[in-house]
Amino acid sequence: MSRAEPTNEAWDVEVWAPHAQAVDLFLRDTAPGSAGEPVTRSLARAEGGWWRLRMSDGRAEPRDYGFVIDGAGPFPDPRSRRQPDGVHALSRTFDPGAHAWQDSRWTGRQLAGATIYELHLGTFTPEGTLDAAAARLGHLVSLGIDFVELLPVNAFNGTHNWGYDGVLWYAVHEGYGGPAAYQRFVDACHQAGIGVIQDVVYNHLGPSGNYLPEFGPYLSEAAGNTWGSSLNLDGPDSDPVRRHIIDNALMWLDEYHVDGLRLDAVHALRDDRATHLLEEMAGEVAALSAFAGRPLTLIAESDLNDPRLITPAEAGGYGLDAQWSDDFHHAVHVALTGETTGYYADFAPLSALAKVLTDGYFHDGTFSSFRGRRHGRPIDRQRMPAWRLVVGSQNHDQIGNRATGDRLTGTLDAGQLAIAATLTLLGPFTPMLFMGEEWGATTPWQFFTSHPEPELGAATATGRISEFARMGWDPALVPDPQDPATFTRSRLDWDESERPGPARLLGLYRRLAELRREVPSFTEPRLDRVGVEYDAEGSWLRLVRGSAEILVNLAADARRMPAGSGAVLLDFGTDGPALLSRADDGSVVLAPHSVLVLAQAAS
Repeated sequence: MSRAEPTNEAWDVEVWAPHAQAVDLFLRDTAPGSAGEPVTRSLARAEGGWWRLRMSDGRAEPRDYGFVIDGAGPFPDPRSRRQPDGVHALSRTFDPGAHAWQDSRWTGRQLAGATIYELHLGTFTPEGTLDAAAARLGHLVSLGIDFVELLPVNAFNGTHNWGYDGVLWYAVHEGYGGPAAYQRFVDACHQAGIGVIQDVVYNHLGPSGNYLPEFGPYLSEAAGNTWGSSLNLDGPDSDPVRRHIIDNALMWLDEYHVDGLRLDAVHALRDDRATHLLEEMAGEVAALSAFAGRPLTLIAESDLNDPRLITPAEAGGYGLDAQWSDDFHHAVHVALTGETTGYYADFAPLSALAKVLTDGYFHDGTFSSFRGRRHGRPIDRQRMPAWRLVVGSQNHDQIGNRATGDRLTGTLDAGQLAIAATLTLLGPFTPMLFMGEEWGATTPWQFFTSHPEPELGAATATGRISEFARMGWDPALVPDPQDPATFTRSRLDWDESERPGPARLLGLYRRLAELRREVPSFTEPRLDRVGVEYDAEGSWLRLVRGSAEILVNLAADARRMPAGSGAVLLDFGTDGPALLSRADDGSVVLAPHSVLVLAQAAS
């Protein structure tokens, strides 16, 4: 783990290998016209299981290198910044300080009041690169996006992948453009007024190219998690492992100017220490934020429904800024689709959606039939700001982990899609959109891999099919993750957005973004000021947010429902307007599958 990149003066090389008897640096020159043979240099043992070497050959150009451990290898650097030839090959030096940043005026974004846009670099554009994604930032600006959230970009084996099979956490996947392109992307985002949130995975490593066990006890010998071995966070020699993770988090936020991290599946982090890894990380990120003078955000993906994660450290919590709330997704999904298989079952009544909108979680100590036990803990509605929950009606998990990777567009009409969008963007929480939903993209987003090892590809496909048994989905419909067509089918078709139907929906999303900027009630953080009225039999719901109200007709025919007499801020139905009539008693009649947003009447 070369903590200092080469300069004209020296290159300080160090790596943690506590049980090794000998560690050598394997070095290959990459200069044009170079004909020299690879050389090795021995590292000296230092305290704490570290090995160190100071190179003073006056060379600053990139070099390929690896580490030989007790005669085995060479293996890539555990902290490699670049893997131009793949995760099984040598690392290449990269100087992060060489980029001339243009974002000196960027002061960051707070999460409160913000809108997030989640995208996967490989399928967001036809090119599938960071530079191509940067060229689309104008589209995100028109949607009022405050943060773009990138699915994992760390190095993995193969050409395309969701990103959750990464094995070299410090390196940016070469197919996306590598680390220099990543710097250009972040710079471009900041100049467009958009922050960057990077999705990172610290709970497991991918199945191919993980050489960390060759260096030391990075993995735990205790029980693993769904995806394989857990990291050694609390056993012997775990201090450097935790440092490896926290230093990686700080790298993105400091050296790459990233504004926040989305921490994947933190419930799978097995840590029995008195100070949990997440608490330790939050403290160091807070210190970096104070020094950098800009907000730095940590968002957890958690299946725990435990508000302690997002309770400030001074109040006895872990001090993370926010967490994803799957309960919101499930409640909206069921209310619109009627699908009640698997984990959707508990969300069948409309009261589930009403509870989520007012309480944040649905399962807050209640019995979860999918888990077969009680689950969750209540949120303090008077003290916990609603923006600490990040929600979406669609995201990479909830689409990609369906049997066919089908979006809501495959099931719902335009009015229903508008309801999902309005509840997400004008509801109490921090909204997150998934790429393409803003125009109702019809392209699926399926689970895809490109494992070069045939046996690993076959095992992935078999395991994928077995995962759907509990959801009641037909295994015959599951596409082969290894089939290249599964990947290409998942690319966005940008031409769709210009067609009449998608363009109308896109206009709705832009209007919703305007309302979030124009009406303070739609970024009001206090949950105890949210009011919900609903009629399960009538299939309608009324959400009151301060000086505004959102009226939703979930039924397939017109419905009369109570409403205020304020001005119409938004009116959208499947085939035309939502508002069919208003009565003197304040009630309105809404068209089937429609949404109406009203301002509070002047007193």
